[in-house]
Amino acid sequence: MTASRVDAVIVGAGPNGLAAAIELGRAGLRVRIVEASSTAGGGTRSAELTLPGFVHDVCSTSHPLGIASPFFRSLDLGRRGLAWVHPEAPMAHMLAPDRALVLERSVDETAAGLGHDGGAWRRLFSALVHDVDRLLPSLLGPVVRPPRHPVALARFGLPALLPATGLARLSFQEPAARALFAGLAAHSMVALGRPMTGSFGLVLGMLAHAVGWPFALGGSGRIAEALAAEADDLGVEIVTDSRVTSLADLPPARATLLDVTPRQVVGIAGDRLSARYRRSMSRFRYGPGIFKIDWALDGPIPWGDQAAGRAGTVHVGGTMADVTHWEAEVAAGRLGDRPFTIVVQASRFDASRAPAGKHTAWAYCHVPNGSLVDMTSTIEAQLERYAPGFRDLVLARATKNSAELEAYDANYVGGDINGGIQDWRQLIFRPDLRWDPYRMPVDGMYLCSSSTPPGGGVHGMCGLHAARSALRRMDGHRRRG
Repeated sequence: MTASRVDAVIVGAGPNGLAAAIELGRAGLRVRIVEASSTAGGGTRSAELTLPGFVHDVCSTSHPLGIASPFFRSLDLGRRGLAWVHPEAPMAHMLAPDRALVLERSVDETAAGLGHDGGAWRRLFSALVHDVDRLLPSLLGPVVRPPRHPVALARFGLPALLPATGLARLSFQEPAARALFAGLAAHSMVALGRPMTGSFGLVLGMLAHAVGWPFALGGSGRIAEALAAEADDLGVEIVTDSRVTSLADLPPARATLLDVTPRQVVGIAGDRLSARYRRSMSRFRYGPGIFKIDWALDGPIPWGDQAAGRAGTVHVGGTMADVTHWEAEVAAGRLGDRPFTIVVQASRFDASRAPAGKHTAWAYCHVPNGSLVDMTSTIEAQLERYAPGFRDLVLARATKNSAELEAYDANYVGGDINGGIQDWRQLIFRPDLRWDPYRMPVDGMYLCSSSTPPGGGVHGMCGLHAARSALRRMDGHRRRG
């Protein structure tokens, strides 16, 4: 890496680091990204993890926040080769081995499958879907801000304050709708009896109806490739295979943005931080990890209810009590034998991911942070209950426990893919109690990772907000000559 001066340097080329670079590049600044891995992307990489010709996403596949992101929408990533694939239905929830509940794009069609609770589902989601464009700028930014659309935000925010279990019981009378909502809320990776977990169910349900849960054609790595191409056109330099352990590893710059979590902030910049801020970063809390399996399959997953085959994402979870029990056990540091399991079957809708007649799929379950327990047989036994004959289709598998995920990406501390637990305190004050959560109390330094609002997900909004915070303070910033 050369020592030539740049206007801004960014540590980390995940979606947020790339988003920050693009925003700064659009403002005319000279920008360099320094990335530890050999390619850009962070969690949006794809690779042949099992057998040749089988394309797997190393981390995320379904991207409702990606297609909805105001930052992504500000770019023409289609000209960079990014295309979205929409499954026939965004999600299905396996209530029982022979019964799937399907979350359709249409609110009315979803409600039609929920019996007596259909009207309640419409009441809960129709107004949110109508208000989605008003809500997203607030939901994908700092929480503590005057609302631009107070009525729409109040309509969302009052039920969002509730625990997912409480909101489900208040809203629905029957097991089906309660289970469907609990599965959505469980993406919070927080015990569902905790305040504000209802917000995750509301957001993911709203997005499913409003924009879907699409995949990137050819793999999530195409998202990173498109963002990197956009950055390259703006003159951004991406330096790979260069791990940063200290600010001394970086070139001089007017702004330094860190796409890392608080633990890495202390390691990289500890001697530059005030004692109070360093203590705050050291106290930042990480949530549960995940155990993930990628499979090469000899055919599609044989769900007990074939309706689940229409969905890109399938929640294998049973009743709300089943989902709630698993998440509570994980939060308490325990594991059982019937995990709430999130399954993605992208090759059903994107044939480029596997050889003809073959398929890929992945699944993960939440586990205690840092868990080294091998959940392979437990997850596969759970799938076998809901998809008899599944094991017979497995050609090869690749697994990652929480420690291996952290070794792959240091931001996944203990396997936490969200950059820190997203309970009520760290949703509102993330990562610290500051009006501008992106600005560090060091001149010219900013945090742009998922440890800032709005948190985890492939949306680039953490990077966008951090870059704008930096630009506000770079008076008369220099344009490229």
